[in-house]
Amino acid sequence: MGARVTTVAFRGIETVEVDVQVHVGGGGMGAVSLVGLADKAVTESRERVVAALSALGLALPYKRITVNLAPADLPKEGGHFDLPIALGILVAIGALSVEDVADRIVLGELALDGRISPVAGVLPAAVAAAGSGRRGVICPAACGPEARWAEGIEVIAAPDLLSLLNHLRGIQVLPEPADGVVEAEPHYPDLKDVKGQETAKRALEVVAAGNHNLLMIGPPGAGKSMMAARLPGLLPPLTPAEALEVSMIRSVAGVLREGRIERSRPFRDPHHSSSAPALIGGGIRAKPGEVSLAHRGVLFLDELAEFPRPVLDALRQPIETGEAVIARANHHVTYPARFQLVAAMNPCRCGHMADPGRACGRAPRCGGDYQNRLSGPLLDRFDLAIEVQAVSAADLSLPPPAEGSAAVAARVAAARAVQTERYRRLDPTGTVRTNADANGELLTAVAEPDPPGRDLMRRAAEKLQLSARGYHRVLKVARTLADLDRADTVTRIHVAEALAYRGRAG
Repeated sequence: MGARVTTVAFRGIETVEVDVQVHVGGGGMGAVSLVGLADKAVTESRERVVAALSALGLALPYKRITVNLAPADLPKEGGHFDLPIALGILVAIGALSVEDVADRIVLGELALDGRISPVAGVLPAAVAAAGSGRRGVICPAACGPEARWAEGIEVIAAPDLLSLLNHLRGIQVLPEPADGVVEAEPHYPDLKDVKGQETAKRALEVVAAGNHNLLMIGPPGAGKSMMAARLPGLLPPLTPAEALEVSMIRSVAGVLREGRIERSRPFRDPHHSSSAPALIGGGIRAKPGEVSLAHRGVLFLDELAEFPRPVLDALRQPIETGEAVIARANHHVTYPARFQLVAAMNPCRCGHMADPGRACGRAPRCGGDYQNRLSGPLLDRFDLAIEVQAVSAADLSLPPPAEGSAAVAARVAAARAVQTERYRRLDPTGTVRTNADANGELLTAVAEPDPPGRDLMRRAAEKLQLSARGYHRVLKVARTLADLDRADTVTRIHVAEALAYRGRAG
């Protein structure tokens, strides 16, 4: 006798349907054989499933049970295959009917006593079920609110295998899971707390308005981390489509708790001891890294020069493509990684190269050695690279600035609205949403300066030896400056200010 139950495997945040085929027959001792390119966690499902069924008082027949996970050439990873395997066995031995599990996607990990534990990836699985017109999903009770974000499907969220079995047989009715909730807007520190640093605060506004990458170089205590922490308060909230993207990544990573979806943009600040798999993604199960968890938000790297150089250079490809591609011997996994990179570093190891009274004996040579830890191609990917000066005692004694985060965020929102409308008209693919995303002919069409601005760009490119990438990034920043001024044309003054923000970037 045979049975079939549908579950999914994950390729990044995309799902691939997996057909769990169960056959009971032939001689044997109730042993379960599992085939279909399964990893260690999946092969261990046999013991968990057998123990969970025993906890219900169900004894397996004295026959051989074969479970095939099709397609056979697709790698299967994770503990969410437990529940579909268990339901397939129950159908195969006649404890459930085929109609009970037909046209549903099933996910869940089983404890030895029959409880159904939460698993990662329920949200993309539910979205896939809704998109393919399936009847619904069966998932752990803890993941029910997460699955409810997919519209038009039935969600069966069970706390344990016994209650799920009784529900499917019509003996009892499981309650509908609660709806997922949208987190309240968090309280961000205000830009009013930053005294002095007017140039840096202006750069922060430009960065927020155009979604640009920023590098801040300055001595310890100058306020670099303080300003970076205030950037999320300047950014507009996620759109519903962006919030779904971000939440699907968080679901696959297993950090989306109780179906809580946030509208605020992600802000990730990993420690400088992070490895390349932690930052880019990878590991045994190729989970998303910090660049993907920062998708549609900010990745802040403090003490940039302290990161290992190979780790930093691994950022170059995600910055350009907006994707993190993790290669394995038998498959590739791609996660979205369209993030805004903000970094801070000291000018040298001691941090006081510009202060003769506090600098070490190797200054200024130590500064060049320290900053040369960053490769030229990485520096080239920063749209703005500014020097942050130390705050004087006179600055600290001043009253708080009159303008805070709310006023700056209003200007940022207005500039972002202009960009949204512009690229909605000009970009049929829908991938370009901000000035930082524009490239090629589209960038030329929207950011071509007026004749004085073109002349300044030409002379600056020759004198500063700008690379092609650096040249285009200046144009992107100039376009953002024009948007903040509500100007239709990029003028010479916008180009001049954009060039002033290049700093050490090429």
